[in-house]
This record gives sequence, structure tokens and C-alpha cells, in this order.
Amino acid sequence: MPSMSERFNLLSPEVKANPYPTYARMRHEAPVCQVEPGGMWAVSRHEDVLRVLKDPQRFSSQGFRVATNPPWLGGNPFSESMLTMDPPQQGRLRVLVQKAFGAVAMARLEPRVRDICRQAVAELPRGVPVDLMPPYALRIPAAVISELLGLDPARTTRLKQWADLITGGVTTVRPDEEDRKQKARDAVAELRQYFGEVLDARARAPGTDLVSELQQARVDGEALSKDELIAFMALLLVGGIETVVHLLGASLVVLREHPEIWAQLRSDRSRIPAFIDEVLRYEPPAQAAPRLTTEAVELGGVSLPKGAPVLVLLGSAAHDEAHFPDADRFNLSRPSPQNLPFGHGVHFCLGAQLARLEGRLALEALLDAFRHLQAAPEPMTWHRTLVVRGPATLPLILHPH
Repeated sequence: MPSMSERFNLLSPEVKANPYPTYARMRHEAPVCQVEPGGMWAVSRHEDVLRVLKDPQRFSSQGFRVATNPPWLGGNPFSESMLTMDPPQQGRLRVLVQKAFGAVAMARLEPRVRDICRQAVAELPRGVPVDLMPPYALRIPAAVISELLGLDPARTTRLKQWADLITGGVTTVRPDEEDRKQKARDAVAELRQYFGEVLDARARAPGTDLVSELQQARVDGEALSKDELIAFMALLLVGGIETVVHLLGASLVVLREHPEIWAQLRSDRSRIPAFIDEVLRYEPPAQAAPRLTTEAVELGGVSLPKGAPVLVLLGSAAHDEAHFPDADRFNLSRPSPQNLPFGHGVHFCLGAQLARLEGRLALEALLDAFRHLQAAPEPMTWHRTLVVRGPATLPLILHPH
């Protein structure tokens, strides 16, 4: 196991650019070990990851609250959402949004999502280099979640910045970076103010959007408070934007590297769902999930004290060769959906169906419009936070039919 001075640094540029060789070392050399930043206990093997996710009694989701709400921030609405709660409180709130993301709701939403995808693709430049993250990978999920929540589409860029911050951008802020701390505090205040204004507007004139439904909902006979509603909106913003942005970006990376897969999908669109599932395993948008031990516990042969911050490495579990044969190869024919990137058990992502719907329709629109895609001369860059991973910039050239 690495010594204290040799801890794996999960935020180093090399690891963020390609974390999987480091994950493999961790699985073989130190499957449960302390890492940077902050000396969190990282869990890298699939079987250990599942054990943590299945045991909220010993591995509490309060870890998310600790990781996303450092004392200097002064309150992160995401850290008060049901993602940071344990049963039974989490279960009572979960029922409020299950209908919004169920099969019936997705079928109702599909025509509008298809229109959004086609419009975004129709406006993409042809035959010249373009960074596809803003006009495609960000535009589509931001437009969908804006419609679902009844938000101003003009806020697209700011919505993504807020989502980046509250899913873990604050974890990259060093103690001495006062400017970044103040920017984060300002962004949280701006998010709270905007969501508060949206709630006030819906209270005066309810609509058919999800925010209006949440305002009218009752949990154990009581309406949610304004702070609880803002926390819900922060969670839905993250679930509706972050996961899909990085799913679409990772899909493009795979298609850029594997033109034969692009050709297969063009000839057989029925393979798109399998493609999306394998992208979610091969390049999972959610790379890690924080937890907090509620008692002393042994995990992977290591004794963890009560109150230990644990980082569940979903990205490592998805590449564990003990569970996935030939795990580092993208395999379009890999059997059965791999849901671990959406969490497990009580915290299985409610937005999984929405993410898959958007992924499928966005790819269909792209395949309909273009003969093939290729890498542009400019290099791509990777998003840098502790919890999520995906392209930050992705220059490509799209060739029409």
C-alpha cells in the first residue's frame, strides 16, 4: 500500500485525463486506501463498492453533505437534498419525484426531447472544427431540464456552472484560494435567489411543470418548505444536466475513437440503447460517491474508524476485471445493462430513464444528420472535479451526407 507521502491524488491532471490505470493500480495494490484530496478512504473494487452502496446504515450519505458543503461555503442547497439523506427520510421524499421520471412521464416527454435534439443538431456547423460540448452536449440537457422545471432557457450556461459547482467543484478549492471561495459563495447565493424567484412565481401562478407539482405535493401531510424545494430543484438540476452532458460527451469520444461503431449504429439504430449502457460503464459520468462511516467497520481488509470519509469509486468498479471481462475494451455486445454508474439501491438515480432517453434521441439526431465525424486538430480537455468526469472541450468535425 502506498505510504502517506505516496497517496494517490485523484485530482491530479494525469488522473483526470485518464483515471483507469490508476484505478487498476488501486484495485491490485490498495483496494481501500487514503487518497488526496483530504485523506478520504477510496474504495476501488466492485464487490467493496457494492457493499458500501448497499449498506446506508454503516456508510451514510451524509458523506455527500460533508464533501459538497465545506464550512467556508455557508450552505450548498444540493447538500440538503435527498441524495444526502439516509432511509427512512430519503424514501419519503423520493416518492415525490418518482412519477416525474417514470416510464409514463418519459413517453409523454419523448416527442419534445426529440424536437430539442433535432433543432440542436440542425444548427451545428458542417465540415469545420467545432467544440461540440456547448452546442450539443450541454444545450440538449439544459433545454430539457429547463422545460421540465419551467426555467428560463436563456440561463443555460449559468445552469451548467451552478451544476458543476454543487456536484463537487467546491472540492477542488484549496484553503488559501479566497477568490475561488468567494466566487463559489456568490454562485450559491445567485442560485438560491433565482430558484426562490421561480418558486415565488409558481406560487402566484402555478403551471404544469415539475416545480408547480412539487409545491403542491405533501409529505406526511405537510408541504415542503421553501428551502426543501430549493434543495429539490438543485438535485433535479444536477440529475438533469450533469449526467447527460457527460454521457453525451463520452458518447462522442467513443464514436471518435471507434468509427466502426458509428457505422454499426448508423445501420442499426436498435443498438443505440446497448451503446449507451456500455458508454455509461466505459466512461461513467459519475466517477465517485462520498459516504461517511457511522461506526468502526472493516472493508477490504482495512479497519475504518467511525466518522471516516469514504469515496466510492464507481469509475473503478465499472472497470474491475474481476467483474467485467476485458473491462478496458469498449464492447457494444457486452451482455445486460450496467446500472452501477447510476448508483445502487436506495440511491439509484431517479433520472436514469431521462438520461437514457436523451442519450438515445440525441444520438439518433446526430446519426440522421451526419455521415461521419472525426477529431479536430485541437486537443480535447477533461472536466476536473472529484465526483464527475467528462469532456470539458471536445473539438470535432462533422461531415454531412
